[in-house]
Formats: sequence, C-alpha cells, structure tokens
Amino acid sequence: MNPIKIATAQFENKSGDKAYNLSVIDELARKAALEGIEVLSFHECSITGYTFASKLNKEEFLTVAESIPDGESIQSLIRIAKKYKIILLAGLFEKDKDDHIYKAYVCVDENGLIAKYRKLSPFINKYISAGNEYCIFDLKGWKCSILICYDNNIFENVRATKLLGAEIIFMPHVTMCTPSTRPGAGFVDPALWHNRHNDPMTLINEFDSLKGRAWLMKWLPSRAYDNAVYVIFSNPIGMDDDQLKNGCSMIIDPFGDIMAECRTFDDAYVSAELIHANIEKAGGTRYLNARRPELYRDIIGKEHDTVLKVAWMSLM
Repeated sequence: MNPIKIATAQFENKSGDKAYNLSVIDELARKAALEGIEVLSFHECSITGYTFASKLNKEEFLTVAESIPDGESIQSLIRIAKKYKIILLAGLFEKDKDDHIYKAYVCVDENGLIAKYRKLSPFINKYISAGNEYCIFDLKGWKCSILICYDNNIFENVRATKLLGAEIIFMPHVTMCTPSTRPGAGFVDPALWHNRHNDPMTLINEFDSLKGRAWLMKWLPSRAYDNAVYVIFSNPIGMDDDQLKNGCSMIIDPFGDIMAECRTFDDAYVSAELIHANIEKAGGTRYLNARRPELYRDIIGKEHDTVLKVAWMSLM
C-alpha cells in the first residue's frame, strides 16, 4: 500500500462565524496542497466554533446547525477541496429533517462527502443528540475512522474502531485547559494569551502543564500504541469563546511516538508521511492477535448498573 501524507491543523476559530472559519480552512488548505499534502484535518466544530454552543437555546441551535451534505458549509468545504485537490476533514453542528441536533464531523474531497460521523458522547448542550454508530471509510486505500474528543477517552471506542478495520483514526478535539477532578487541571488565564508576544514562556509553561499537554500525554499515545493505529489529533489554539485552548495538534504513529506536532501560537498545521508497514511492526498488532475474547466478552459488554447515569451524560 502506498504511503499517505496527512496534516493536522490548529487555528483560533471565531464563535458562530462560519465564513471566517471557512476562510482560515481555505488558506491552510491552499498552503498544504502546495506542499503535496493529501489529507488535512481540523478540530472539532472547526467550522462553527464550540464553547459558545453551551449557551444556545433550541431555536438558536437550529439556526447554527446545518443539514449534511446539503448545508452551505459542507458545500463550501467541498468547493475548497475541489479548488486545491485535497481531502479535508472538519466539524460542525448538524440538524436532521426532524430537527435533532448532532455534533458532526465530515470528510470530503472534490467529488463530495466521503464520510460523516456523529459524536457518541456529546455533553456541551442538552439539545445535542448522541450518535449511535462507528464510521469506517477508505482514503487512498487506507481504512480510516473518526472519534470526536470525549469518545476517545472511552478506550473501548478506539479498540472497537480498530477491530472494525481502522488503520488511521482522526481524533478532532476541543480539549485541555478546563477544570476537572483530576490533579493539576484548570483554566489557563486568557490574559496570558493576550500577552503571549511579550511573555511567551509563561503561557507555554501553562499550556504544557497538567492543565494541558502533560495530561494529554498520559493517555493519547497509548491509544495509538495499544491498537497499532495512526492517530491524527486536532485541537484549536487560542480563544474558543471565553475559554483558552492550547493547540498541540499532532500525529502519532502505531508505536506511540509523536511524528509531528504544532508547537506555535499561530494558525498552523504539521504533516507526516504514514507508512503502512509500521502497523504490522507495531506491538499493538501482536497484542490484538494475542487476545482471548472468550475470557472477557461478557464482561466488556456488561450493561451499566441501572442506578448509574452514563458518565458523559452527567456532564450535561
């Protein structure tokens, strides 16, 4: 199988400003195409913005959300892909014909929609419905999948997509720099972002602390290593509504090693050439082949205790 050159991007989106966000996607796609990049991935809700949606009522949400693939934003994304002959992945809020709202992520090329995925564990707003299926699709002979943000914290989702054949998993996020029960978590002061050019190191230290990258490194590489997959992690940089995000979009190989990472405050991307042979060489492939599902099939599939609420729903 031929190698594939993939890039992952970070940028500072504007809440609800689809035209602006698509203009940034257009510009980064233009630059990436000139470098021979075949696939470019953006963060969760990169077309619409994310955090602002926590404040929307149902009517406001339906105004922001679009149908897929007929909505104007998806059609614009397809036009960008066609203009630069590049495959694009980006996220937005979707509404169906019954006005159900989903957090969606799409893959498009010059010919139209390739794949659509709905987040399995949405929690930013009570009006968002949960998706109920995994997504496997082909890109230039590679089997790919999508898992959005919190979906990846539930490690069974990553293993399930691998067992369905995924070799590359796109993991768009809007994450880090938020409070949590875990040690070291918390917001990063937006004032540090506005003073980043005068005092970059204070901001870098906050971004790289347990509030941000140090936490990510506790678990993200293991998703790639345990499952022998390439992970394409995308995350915004800068202000997302009233929350500051730390970027560090990265590509991780099946050995759990970082191949490329955004280490800048700018709208940017990094790329890597993915080699299929590394999947077979990786330890995760041996571990998958050594599984004994008869020992834990009924355990893994056990239902939740009826008195407990599904964890992601408790965040709503």
